[in-house]
Amino acid sequence: MKYLRDRHLRLARVTTARWQRRAIFLLGGITVGAAAVALALLADRAQAAFALLLAKFHYASLVVTPAGFMLSVFLTNRYFQNSQGSGIPQAIAARRLTDQPARGRLVSIRIAVGKILLTLLGLLCGASVGREGPTVQVGASIMFAIGRMSPRRQPGLILAGAAAGIAAAFNTPLAGIVFGIEEMSQAFEVRTSGLIIAAVIAAGVTSLALLGNYTYFGTNASTLPHIVDWLAVPVCGVLGGLLGGAFGRNVIVMARGFPNAVGRALKRCPLAFAFLCGLGVALCGLASGDTIFGTGYPQVKAMLDSGTPLPWNFGLLKFAATTLSTISGIPGGIFSPSLAVGAGLGANVAHLFPDAPLGAIVLLGMVSYFSGVVQAPITAFVIVTEMTENHNLVLPLMVASLIASAASRLVCPEGVYHALAKGFVQREAAA
Repeated sequence: MKYLRDRHLRLARVTTARWQRRAIFLLGGITVGAAAVALALLADRAQAAFALLLAKFHYASLVVTPAGFMLSVFLTNRYFQNSQGSGIPQAIAARRLTDQPARGRLVSIRIAVGKILLTLLGLLCGASVGREGPTVQVGASIMFAIGRMSPRRQPGLILAGAAAGIAAAFNTPLAGIVFGIEEMSQAFEVRTSGLIIAAVIAAGVTSLALLGNYTYFGTNASTLPHIVDWLAVPVCGVLGGLLGGAFGRNVIVMARGFPNAVGRALKRCPLAFAFLCGLGVALCGLASGDTIFGTGYPQVKAMLDSGTPLPWNFGLLKFAATTLSTISGIPGGIFSPSLAVGAGLGANVAHLFPDAPLGAIVLLGMVSYFSGVVQAPITAFVIVTEMTENHNLVLPLMVASLIASAASRLVCPEGVYHALAKGFVQREAAA
């Protein structure tokens, strides 16, 4: 009898622990979804406020943008350390670390609050940044905080928070799962896969409940009707991959620092460097007719929905502004800006294929450049497909993404997120 009683008690404890873990993942997913929606709505208002400022004072960016960059870097370094950049490298690094205090320095509620506030500050002053990468760090931080009730599951919780953040930010649940597998963990984990999917579903349902069902860039049904149009696939793949690799290489080199007097000067004067980067972004904005500020989402959506043309130099200026915003040290993501750079590239390539639908070439440019930056080809074509509901271009997008990822590695051997994550791991390990 005693044996049976002990066995039933052990079974009850295991069952209770299992349901506790499931509840943690679901609660975390709902919280991450709500945070992603809040950040999305506030980000739109921040961009609208900056656009209103420029409408009244056209050259205000020459003052507001550099000053905003300086303030953001000051607040980051003083109060919210490890919140700089997109936040995805911090989430990857936190997942690799085994020391709980070290993880807490990369993903925490304090960092999540700072990430949201400083990302909004960046958009409010015209930085070329996105909100999706920050949502990943926010999601990982929320899951980490909730997961203190089940510390043995911390790696899986951080992964689930990151995946849920992508799913809720873009309204792309499949892309969230793929991102978690391909980019965050670089492997499929059977033990946590069901719970991660549950967190993604919870975040997605929360987003749908608050914002309704929508596609990020609207609905696009463009195809490549002629065989000659398929030549745009390798063209966009190679160009987007090389340009994305160049971006990644620039960011990685600047993050690691120059081993000379220039590198030492940049470390000593981060505020001055941020000011110069902000001034560069402002000049890019003026040269583009104020189109490169912010995420780039309104411009790309208008082009895909109604064919509204972009300036011929939009892609290059957006590339420069995003590079300056990223290396400046301010918090802000590169997802949306990268898709916007790719859209500008696609719009330019479209001139070589006048008979092909503009939307199809633009989507090829988007997936190619994005794949070149992150070197995660599956995530790239899944996320672009889900954001536009274009299933006619699945095969061309897949091929372009694979070509771009291979071309990118010729310039930058390692994906930007994982290269930056190594720096955080080394820094925390040495602390």
